[in-house]
Amino acid sequence: MTTLTFELPDGSSESVTVTTLLNAGYAGRDQAEVASHIAELAELGVPAPTATPAMYPVSPYLAQQTSHVDVQHGRTSGEAEWALVITGPGRDDVLLTAACDHTDRELEVHSVAWSKNASPDVLGSTAWRLADVRDRLDDITLRAWVGESDATTLIQDGSLADLLTPDHWLDVLEERGLFSAGTVLLSGTVSMIAGVDQFAGAWKVEMHDPATDTRSTCAYRVAEMPSPIG
Repeated sequence: MTTLTFELPDGSSESVTVTTLLNAGYAGRDQAEVASHIAELAELGVPAPTATPAMYPVSPYLAQQTSHVDVQHGRTSGEAEWALVITGPGRDDVLLTAACDHTDRELEVHSVAWSKNASPDVLGSTAWRLADVRDRLDDITLRAWVGESDATTLIQDGSLADLLTPDHWLDVLEERGLFSAGTVLLSGTVSMIAGVDQFAGAWKVEMHDPATDTRSTCAYRVAEMPSPIG
């Protein structure tokens, strides 16, 4: 099992062993916009979900704090997201950190769930306690950059106001019996900026809390594995 460790703004740290990993999808607050996006994806061959918002189980070992992601081909890309990390039995035992859901776009046309299991969910090493930022979540920005060797070109620029709230997903987890220490859930993502190449060699995601000028980030480089034999 994967154990993640997070540094908190007060200088303390918390560790948790991941037992359940979930990726939310089609999770914008404006579900009319989500429906339009689903129609656009359908034209590209991506199957529509049977329900929105969606939630996909992912192998827990794919929750990683890493600076390097290996992929099988050149059509994979990240998605700027936040992640909830449950560390204990109550809603005060929840951390919020930056995350990047690296997704296989070739596999996505066959199954979104399969595509989410093809690469890691990369999480930041710094986090906030959700209880400490709950009253200003909509002010926290969520951005991503891409590049070939360094991530310097802005590709996603939004805020947590664009997405369903952490408490929405905590309710879902409680309803499904999944609210327990070791559960990690990624939020779904915000729109990409048109014209920016998502199939990049480096990704960086940043969440910024302007009230305290604190940040949670994750960044990694992407490398294609050798071609298979056979």
